[in-house]
Amino acid sequence: MNRREMLLATGAALGISAFPLRWAAAQEKKAKILYFTRSAGFEHSPVHREGDALSFSEQQMIEKGKKYDVEVVCTKDGSVFDNDETYEQFGAVAFYTSGDLTKPDKQGTPPMSPEGKQKLLDKIAAGKIGFVGFHSATDSFRTPPGQKDPYIAMIGGEFIGHGTQQKVPMLVTSPDFPGTENLGDSFELLEEWYAFDKFADDLHVILVQDTTKMKTENPSDKRLYDRPPYPATWARMHGKGRVFYTSLGHREDVWTSPIFEQIVAGGFSWVMGNADADITPNIDRVTPKADQLHNE
Repeated sequence: MNRREMLLATGAALGISAFPLRWAAAQEKKAKILYFTRSAGFEHSPVHREGDALSFSEQQMIEKGKKYDVEVVCTKDGSVFDNDETYEQFGAVAFYTSGDLTKPDKQGTPPMSPEGKQKLLDKIAAGKIGFVGFHSATDSFRTPPGQKDPYIAMIGGEFIGHGTQQKVPMLVTSPDFPGTENLGDSFELLEEWYAFDKFADDLHVILVQDTTKMKTENPSDKRLYDRPPYPATWARMHGKGRVFYTSLGHREDVWTSPIFEQIVAGGFSWVMGNADADITPNIDRVTPKADQLHNE
């Protein structure tokens, strides 16, 4: 454990210690987050349930929620998005999902209805609920080439693949965004790094994938990572609604990382309106060739 990780783990870093106080001061009643982990495509191990037991990431979300005085409710039931009470009860919804969530899955969980999907997008745009996406949330509602699903337009980018897991630098390009205050210019994690396209042109990029340090020996790695640096964690406004996405979260040990905790706490604090941030679009400045793929 390096010095920065030790400070974060002990709560000495200002970012983490400030969030519970900031949330408590801003909330007249206990904040609630709906954590949705339905997998109509590939099911990642952090969201896999064994029997009636909650998945690893669900347990982590509930545990961290208690730390920040936030109630986390976990579900794989897509029908909740048809219910108006969902948007009245929760301050934010978090997706760790995959595939077309209106279609059946192998686990037999209830799908979202097309109407529920549209209602969610409308409620986000109206500022009624904040949105946080983890890892494969950008691998949900995939679209054919040349098209962009309304959900993809909301989240701000679409997954196109991943290569070999590796430990590489993540560049911090928004050091004043909640949760990044003590991360320095960069940090390293061993992770499965997603590659994207279809970036929204109004992204406020918080963390950048430093492709200059990535291994590209394998053909798939070269195709995905032999490209200019691109956004990996970002924020944007969807109408009046706040949207935050991070590509992190594939590995269980990432979920226990104090760096990940700080980034996620900051994202939730911002989308729920308990922290403010300057999210002026910066994608053209910090990742000017983000859409340039290999051999283009």
